[in-house]
Amino acid sequence: MASQKTFLYAEFQTTIPFRDIDWAPVNDAMNKFPGLKSKTWLSGINTHSVGGFYEFDSVDNARKYTDDMLLPFGRKIGASLSVRLFDGEVTRDASKGMGSPFYPG
Repeated sequence: MASQKTFLYAEFQTTIPFRDIDWAPVNDAMNKFPGLKSKTWLSGINTHSVGGFYEFDSVDNARKYTDDMLLPFGRKIGASLSVRLFDGEVTRDASKGMGSPFYPG
């Protein structure tokens, strides 16, 4: 698939609080993943929901990340996983109009 700004939302339902997981090695592995441009960590308020909002350079890289990183990690910590992909190109003008940091200039 052609290069395209793609956002990925992922959420794990787990029994492990965010503060109890060693995230440093996870960040190291993510930083080496092809096509990942940024990530914002998310932790549910009063839940053990953990996830993130990611930007990728293509749908293919976002899917590969889901298969190669998120699914194995979810199995490792015994968590249920939800993933959604979003088209970052179709919303470009509207996002720039809101001053989104994902659309500089």
